[in-house]
Amino acid sequence: MFSKELTRMTSSARTSRRTVVRAAIAVALVSGSTLTVTGTASAGTSGTSGTSGSTVESAPLVTGLYQSAYSERNHVLWATSAVGRPPVTDSRLLKVDPRALTVEATYTPPVTDTATGAVEAVYGVAVDDEHNTVWTTNTRSNSVAVYSQRTGAHLATLPNVSHAREIVVDERHDTVWASGFGDGTLVAFDTRTFKEKQRVTVAGSGPTGLAVNERTGTLYAADLSNDRLIQVSRDSATPRFIPTGDGPISVSLSRDGRTAYTADQTAGGISVVDLREGTVTRSVATGAGALSVATDTRSGNVLVANRTTATVSVVDPRKGTVKESLATGANPNHVEVADGTAYVVDKSGSGAAGEDQVNRISLAR
Repeated sequence: MFSKELTRMTSSARTSRRTVVRAAIAVALVSGSTLTVTGTASAGTSGTSGTSGSTVESAPLVTGLYQSAYSERNHVLWATSAVGRPPVTDSRLLKVDPRALTVEATYTPPVTDTATGAVEAVYGVAVDDEHNTVWTTNTRSNSVAVYSQRTGAHLATLPNVSHAREIVVDERHDTVWASGFGDGTLVAFDTRTFKEKQRVTVAGSGPTGLAVNERTGTLYAADLSNDRLIQVSRDSATPRFIPTGDGPISVSLSRDGRTAYTADQTAGGISVVDLREGTVTRSVATGAGALSVATDTRSGNVLVANRTTATVSVVDPRKGTVKESLATGANPNHVEVADGTAYVVDKSGSGAAGEDQVNRISLAR
């Protein structure tokens, strides 16, 4: 569903069609199939090596994998899974051992409709190690939720985030941001009280991926509908707009926060964006369906999950080159990097019972 290449179009009719297609793509991200939980998968069910020395180990987890988030405090990988279209009855927040790549515990979201058995299905995920919580976006329920990292208990559901897609934590400023793709809204909540603290709506926008500069508290949102970043500063209520490549759907920042990297789904690559100047300085082709991007702060390299080509590209953004291309399972959906290790969840259905898998990449410097 991500392999369609959209050609840059100049007429208003074609531009409208591209916007509709992008909206359909973003909505399609939350589809899946039957959920099967297994806690016995072993790491290394498949393994590959990149040309620069990075290695990939893979193991099946469950069906319907969506995103993951690593907790340094607990040395746990949290992952979300949701299966099918509404009413979604199979969804889990997974506590995964990042060494063994096995499921340690599963937590079921609250039931939202007793008649159908629908649950508050979880999709996006981020951890707040300062308060020992994990946050999720509940896309189908237009809300976000908070869970305890210690017990897995559901602590709160926070409504009014239309088609909530991604979530990011700013521990330094006790803030969590969620993107509302449905109505072009970015919503901030207090991570201590769970109360809403800020709401920014940009008419006609389609915010998806998020990144935050914890030093300044500045938020960057990929605007899939308008080929740009939306910048929201703590000291200004007026958003700033920064151009990107074609179809930005995910964003990450350099270690110093001066550069942004966007996964440009339509273009099939990344844009390197100078945030001070507000310009794209490099465009690097990585593969069809570039969907998720993360920064390795040790090396400065950028990782891109290319859904259509079933690869993760390791990019040197300074040289504008792809250092290596690593095979994952089919349809990699999300990548994140923690302490020199990347975690990629895919929708390959390659497990013995049709499970999707997690891929652990030990990155070469």
